[in-house]
Amino acid sequence: MYLILFVIFLIILLVCGLIFIENNLGIFYQLSHKADKKSHQNGGELVAQVLHSHGVKFLFTLCGGHISPVNVAAEKLGIRVVDTRHEVTAVFAADAVARLSGQIGVAIVTAGPGLTNTITAIKNAQMAESPVLLMGGAAATLLKGRGALQDIDQMVLFKPLCKFCATIRRVRDIVPTLREAIAAAQSGVPGPVFVELPIDLLYRYELVVKELGMPSKSKSIVTTVIKWYLNKYIDNMFAGAWDKRDITPLPVTQPMAQPSQIQTAIQLVSQAKKPVILLGSQATLPPTPADQLRKSLEALGIPCFLGGMARGMLGRDSPLHIRQKRSDALKEADVVILAGTVCDFRLSYGRVLSKKSKIICVNRNVEQLTKNTDVFWKATLSIQGDPGSFIVALQSGLVGFHCDPEWGKLLKGRDQERETANNKKAEEPVNKYLNPLKLLHELDDVLDDNSILVADGGDFVGSAAYILRPRGPLCWLDPGAFGTLGVGGGFALGAKLCRPDAEVVIIYGDGSLGYSVAEFDTFTRHKLPVIAVVGNDACWTQICREQVPILGSDVACMLSFLDYQTVAEGYGGTGYKLTNETPEQIVEVFKKAKADCKAGKPTLVNCLIGKTNFRDGSISV
Repeated sequence: MYLILFVIFLIILLVCGLIFIENNLGIFYQLSHKADKKSHQNGGELVAQVLHSHGVKFLFTLCGGHISPVNVAAEKLGIRVVDTRHEVTAVFAADAVARLSGQIGVAIVTAGPGLTNTITAIKNAQMAESPVLLMGGAAATLLKGRGALQDIDQMVLFKPLCKFCATIRRVRDIVPTLREAIAAAQSGVPGPVFVELPIDLLYRYELVVKELGMPSKSKSIVTTVIKWYLNKYIDNMFAGAWDKRDITPLPVTQPMAQPSQIQTAIQLVSQAKKPVILLGSQATLPPTPADQLRKSLEALGIPCFLGGMARGMLGRDSPLHIRQKRSDALKEADVVILAGTVCDFRLSYGRVLSKKSKIICVNRNVEQLTKNTDVFWKATLSIQGDPGSFIVALQSGLVGFHCDPEWGKLLKGRDQERETANNKKAEEPVNKYLNPLKLLHELDDVLDDNSILVADGGDFVGSAAYILRPRGPLCWLDPGAFGTLGVGGGFALGAKLCRPDAEVVIIYGDGSLGYSVAEFDTFTRHKLPVIAVVGNDACWTQICREQVPILGSDVACMLSFLDYQTVAEGYGGTGYKLTNETPEQIVEVFKKAKADCKAGKPTLVNCLIGKTNFRDGSISV
């Protein structure tokens, strides 16, 4: 009996040993797939080939020895490699490319601190539902956990933030892993994915063996066994590395509303007298083109409130676009369509919705679809599906439907009343320097029809959101629900690359400018001229507005009226300073900035502004 148990134990031990050896050394795999020890190919070339086959045009990076083979190979294949001054900017730029192009945005950074520097941007992409592929360098597979330079557990950092995380251990796994990652980023609810690329997978076989420093002669049995193990380990890493593999994109799936759900929505809307649509960023995602969505909204004729990336969807002066007094409209509406709009802090957690309204909520993300329904509101119809496709299908089923024009006129009239009041406030004197509202009105008047606005700031940007009017679909970029400061440089970089003929304008607060002003160097080096308009009130005003009256101190809130235009000039751009100019002089400076930009120079306009009570009561937490 004991002999039988002993034999079983030996068999189990042998099987476990074989599994361990196969997983680490691939002995059986190597019988049919040999490592090409003379090949000059490297894993970085495989990465570049996958990106190229997926239509990637731009690779954002900050150089590092761990990732150099990828950057070099990408450039050789015609992918434009754009290096930034901070890793977080590289990811923000990839995020902007994803939003504006409908394709995957891609960034690669070096190991350790290079990757930790990207965490804020990756979290922002997660909350903004942007499909971003982040690739990160890592210590050699054999040296993980042994104290190698910049070796940390990177996977534990990104698993909570990314839809898909993988570390690659063999060169032959590079292609299938990247294909899977890219498909995951774009499917369902889009979001960031992370792939870790250990350094020994990216360089050619000969260099990896050389770096390992194995002795040419073995002086003991232990050394001989170690050398055998290391040789087999490296051979397994490169076994079958250059076999031909499919590098084309995998299918991407998106949740769609069911026909029965669309029919129910058609019935609800067809009976509505006072419907409204709240369109959020998610409605701008593929597969529905923005122009098709715009035509459907115009055909429906239902008044719309636009938020996030949906700003500008109806153009500058659409009679359907309502910008002011949203709470009043929601109290009176009999049908409310939340198309990619979430009942979070931006809708007072759902408290602004009337219990008398029939609410149709459409969202790809089931958690966002039902957020706070257990507390403040309840949907009449909840649809887990793509909001843009839903709107198009809804309009197709409502041919002949016409929203009561009097309802639209009522809302537009209120809109104009508030606009008139804002215009009057723009003419009021301030404590010193320029009235920020007047400044923004003058800027709005000179924006090009193809301009893209990038919002990066607190108080000044909050005012800009009410005054500046995006000229068309996908012409407004803001961080989204995370409220991240520092997106300006990266978002502008991605926008200018996607639309090189567009006028890209960053609206900065003086506080947020500090995060990415160094990217003026990137704009200059890569010949990507943009315009930065800085609202400089020498203060973190959005915080100070509440901190001072509640706590009686402005500690940590005050800045200085610095010459930020000089910083831009130091990075190779041009700069202007506005202090107490007349409206005509303000317009003249903006026109000079636009001319400089069209001549190829990134330009910063440092606008010293005073205080107004325009945003009193706005939230800061």
